[in-house]
Amino acid sequence: MNLKVCEKGHTYYKSSDCTSCPTCNKENKPKSGFLSKLSSPARNALVHNGIDTLQKLSKYTEKEILKIHGIGPASLPIMRTFLEKESLSFKE
Repeated sequence: MNLKVCEKGHTYYKSSDCTSCPTCNKENKPKSGFLSKLSSPARNALVHNGIDTLQKLSKYTEKEILKIHGIGPASLPIMRTFLEKESLSFKE
């Protein structure tokens, strides 16, 4: 485990090269919407790729979303449910 310090000065331990600060992730977590229901790695991966709305999410296939580093299969049902609530779906 390596001690790391983020841009805001928070200290945390990580065993990988990941630079995601747990304290910043908690502070930046949305209070509502589909992003609020995803894990920090999945949420960060989507936002980093410019996918921050259900409309943008619906332009991708499930396979394309799973190729994004940080997104695992457990995130798909959550995203699918939120898409369906808005009468949207993943691209076929």
